[in-house]
Amino acid sequence: MGDAKRRKEQGKPDAQRIVSWLPLTTAQSSAFVRVSTQGAWIGIGLLVFGWLMVRAIGPSLGWWKIVG
Repeated sequence: MGDAKRRKEQGKPDAQRIVSWLPLTTAQSSAFVRVSTQGAWIGIGLLVFGWLMVRAIGPSLGWWKIVG
């Protein structure tokens, strides 16, 4: 017996698809949003750290001098 038939007989609902022809479920889309948001915040944190390193930490430790 096929898996789809078995699920139908057991009464388990299929995962809600976003669009019927696209094999992505709403749970997958919310997981993608969660992961991409987390990645964006990590990227923002790395950008701020890099900026502080170039503008404040490096020159204060004498690694380089800011010109201009």
